[in-house]
Amino acid sequence: MAPPSKKLSAHLFAKAKQILPGGVNSPVRAFSSVGGRPPFIRRARGARIVDVDGRSYIDFVMSWGPLIHGHAPAGLIKILAETAARGTSFGAPTAQEVELGLLVQQLMPSLSRVRFVNSGTEATISALRLARAATKRNRVIKFAGCYHGHGDPFLVQAGSGATTLGVPTSPGVSPAVATDTLVARYNDLSSVERLFRAHRASIAALIVEPVAGNMGVVGPILGFLEGLRSLCDQYGALLIFDEVISGFRLSPGGAQKHFGVKPDLTCLGKIIGGGLPVGAYGGRRDLMEQVAPVGPVYQAGTLSGNPLAMAAGHWALSNLSPDLYTHLDKLGRRLASGLAEAARQANLNLQVNAFGSVLTPFFIARPVRNYSDATQADTNAYAKFFRGMLTRGIYLPPSQFEGWFLSAAHTTRHVDQAIDAAHSTMRAMRRQPRQ
Repeated sequence: MAPPSKKLSAHLFAKAKQILPGGVNSPVRAFSSVGGRPPFIRRARGARIVDVDGRSYIDFVMSWGPLIHGHAPAGLIKILAETAARGTSFGAPTAQEVELGLLVQQLMPSLSRVRFVNSGTEATISALRLARAATKRNRVIKFAGCYHGHGDPFLVQAGSGATTLGVPTSPGVSPAVATDTLVARYNDLSSVERLFRAHRASIAALIVEPVAGNMGVVGPILGFLEGLRSLCDQYGALLIFDEVISGFRLSPGGAQKHFGVKPDLTCLGKIIGGGLPVGAYGGRRDLMEQVAPVGPVYQAGTLSGNPLAMAAGHWALSNLSPDLYTHLDKLGRRLASGLAEAARQANLNLQVNAFGSVLTPFFIARPVRNYSDATQADTNAYAKFFRGMLTRGIYLPPSQFEGWFLSAAHTTRHVDQAIDAAHSTMRAMRRQPRQ
């Protein structure tokens, strides 16, 4: 049967470029690093999305991570309808934000106090401002390839979309801001220690994705997170975990529970909104009580604690279970090993980094442990792989430097279909002449 027409997606993309920069509202969606035009999505259910041209795909993007329960689960749709019927925004306190806050605290005890915001970027910017106020220092250590949102201090050797577009340091970031951002090498404690020694009296905080997700998925080597905790304690800096991606993905308590390392502040997003826009930051009581109105560190937001996002987040977190994580871990291992075997049979270099329900295949021969390793991967090979998988009905992140996400809605059959598609795609790649 002939594939459905792509005319409507093409028409919408051409029209979108007349009003939206690049035709999109987030850069990676433009498919600039993988070629072709993006399909415009009409609807989704479970593990599948359907575009405006009628083509159905098994989705391994899952809105970049929030949809741990899949697209449009019945329970979530029900609670959203009930909540919306009572009103969509009040600009005033609601019971939902209290209930979600208590649930987050229960799952992540390091968050003695939590403040809800509207995005992961808001969360990281606010956490850094708080750290600077609490320590009376200005500098922050981040890691090359780790992305913490599009706040100015973090767009220095950022990962994810910035790496995909080849602009790891964004224009518009002032030299003064860039000077206060110190960049270390992920999984390299000696690089962190050198920065602390050189700037010992001026570093307010160190921020890290405990499992990096924006240079592709890269996990911490043994002792790395523990070493960061020790160095921050030694030099009087705060340790900030950016768990926007890893929060509630690796375990109900996030990466900090999984690895047994307690940060001073934590930034959250994605799953705590159940698919709606949300972010949060929280941590030690003495720190969080410096936030207005209790303390002098100002941060506010008209839609912060929006009742729809709070209701969706409470539903999403309440439905986490040991059985869910067992299911996701099993599927993640199956998908990772299947991709590796497909590459082996096609005689292609591939490394698959996987942690539970998140993974990234890198087209490279050696292990990927940091940003330098990740950027040596063959992005042209990934682009070919992406396009081949898309034509076979598998929707993947349109960038080598992003994670794939599994959900409760994915089944062994979905994973096996993706593995079969990978075998076909990689065989075709192997037959193509090198360019």
